[in-house]
Order: sequence, then structure tokens, then C-alpha cells
Amino acid sequence: MLAALATLLVFQCLGEGLSYLFHIPVPGPVVGMLLLLGYVALRPASAATLEGTALEILKHLSLLFVPAGVGIMVSASALRGDVLAVALSVAISTALAIAVTALVMRAMLRRQRRLSGGPGERA
Repeated sequence: MLAALATLLVFQCLGEGLSYLFHIPVPGPVVGMLLLLGYVALRPASAATLEGTALEILKHLSLLFVPAGVGIMVSASALRGDVLAVALSVAISTALAIAVTALVMRAMLRRQRRLSGGPGERA
């Protein structure tokens, strides 16, 4: 578990470093995740090693939102004049995320039915 955690942290640090060094307009952790995806694609056996640790971290994912929540509460006075804009952007982005997720899920279910030739297949 320690080696897997170290691997995850190394890729996050690599992503941060590359994002900073090359002024990439993408957050470092996202770059690190893309690097990790490439690593797992090249070495599929490493996915099994990382899976247990990743699932354990995901069990406690809600704790990772505490610093962001505290940051919002601390800077709430700075957002006081933009409450309507923030609320609208959150509502619209949430609705769009739900709609896109539903469309992708629908397309994947259709594809799965088509590939398996199961019941409910539409022409």
C-alpha cells in the first residue's frame, strides 16, 4: 500500500512540476492523472497494485473537500457581491453535467445492447 501511495504522489508531483515548468493552463493534478493513465496503459499490471490504495482513498474522498469548503467560508465576504452569479453558474453547470452524464449513459447502454445482441435492441 505504501508503494502504491508513493506512486500516486509521484505522479501528482510530476504533474504539478510539468504544469509549472511549461506553464500549462491545466492544473497539475490533472496532468499527473493523465501521466498516470499513460503509465497504467503501458503497464496494465500496475493497475492491480494501485487499485486497493485508490479505492481506500476514494472511501474518504469527502474529507478532501473540507479544505475547499473552509476556503469558501473564509473568502465568503469577497463573494458577497457575486452571490447571484456564483449560484447561477453552479446551478447551470450542475444541470449540464447531469444532462451530459445522462446522454453518455444512454449512448453506452445502446452500444452495450448492440454489441451483446440482447433484448431491447432497436434498429
